[in-house]
Amino acid sequence: MGDSAEFQCPWCGQTGTVVVDTNIPFQRFITDCEVCCRPIEIRAESADGEILSLDAQPG
Repeated sequence: MGDSAEFQCPWCGQTGTVVVDTNIPFQRFITDCEVCCRPIEIRAESADGEILSLDAQPG
């Protein structure tokens, strides 16, 4: 099951959206900002089908 979550690009400040699989307790992946195209490392923690935390850092 996946949930959408918003994050703020650490490079340009633009808001983006990612889909997080809430069946996986800890995820870490790289995505590119749709505005400035720089890499962003997303870290997400989930439990019981919901996102507990989402962090976006320069990738």
